Amino acid sequence: MSKKILVTGGAGFIGSAVVRYIIENTQDSVVNVDKLTYAGNLESLETVENSPRYAFEQVDICDAKALAHVFEHHQPDAVMHLAAESHVDRSIDGPAAFIETNIVGTYTLLEVARAYWNDLSNEKKSAFRFHHISTDEVYGDLEGTEDLFTETTPYAPSSPYSASKASSDHLVRAWLRTYGLPTIVTNCSNNYGPFHFPEKLIPLMILNALEGKPLPVYGNGQQIRDWLFVEDHARALYKVVTEGKIGETYNIGGHNEKANIDVVRTICSLLEEFVPNKPMGVTKYEDLITYVKDRPGHDVRYAIDATKIGRELGWKPQETFESGIRKTVEWYLNNKKWWSRVLDGSYSRERLGNQ
Repeated sequence: MSKKILVTGGAGFIGSAVVRYIIENTQDSVVNVDKLTYAGNLESLETVENSPRYAFEQVDICDAKALAHVFEHHQPDAVMHLAAESHVDRSIDGPAAFIETNIVGTYTLLEVARAYWNDLSNEKKSAFRFHHISTDEVYGDLEGTEDLFTETTPYAPSSPYSASKASSDHLVRAWLRTYGLPTIVTNCSNNYGPFHFPEKLIPLMILNALEGKPLPVYGNGQQIRDWLFVEDHARALYKVVTEGKIGETYNIGGHNEKANIDVVRTICSLLEEFVPNKPMGVTKYEDLITYVKDRPGHDVRYAIDATKIGRELGWKPQETFESGIRKTVEWYLNNKKWWSRVLDGSYSRERLGNQ
């Protein structure tokens, strides 16, 4: 039986991948609730925006009244909560937005969802799910080279961003324990892939290299991340919201640990293959690598143990890092219209002009 799923942050990078996955691969309907901040881009949803199973509501998750109207009007069977401020550097420069969206916004959404859930029939009430999508950064970083984050790793966030996400995770679990709201939490590793906002590492390196600009790498570039292709993540999230167990946490990782510098070198190597005609003055793309001062509180290593979701829900990533990064570089080379409109701000200016 098909469901109606309310996705917050559905115009963002991971959220749009989830929306596209649901519309293109299931019979379920999606209500996309997004405030459309700088990182929200409806152009990432052009392939599904005309589907009769897709609806968009421009609403801030901190606006309880508007949210309640969305729930009342659309009557969702589940919530997938992805709306968040998520850029670590931005959280260091200006933490207030992270406190507001990630903590206050999650609280507001929980309360609106709880009021809605309380009024459902017993059958709909028992089927309802509130799925909160979080990050591995809540765990802090790993000291040893063999350690992995599990679902029971203690929280030790390092940045204002990860602290705000840790707080939202605790709120979600408290609403289950105190009020019985049927919640599930997932914590994922670093995502990459098509439609990634260009301030993030991988798209930034691709686009800077194409323009012959420096490729800024923090510190010595040895920070290790577990890379997860965004479309693999979308499949996992749908598995969790439809088959996951209430009260459980599922870690989602790509089984692809890479040092940042190796990621950048891989991108350079692929660009040598795909775009041998380099910008003026560039002999090799790798020559553009520039080491810059490390950011405050920079975590050294993240790595996810995704055994549980594989064992209990039968999910595993389909992409290796090598196959996923190749697809990603090719996507950026073939979709200049999308990222050039992000870089020059026209995607957002036109949106503001239409309001």
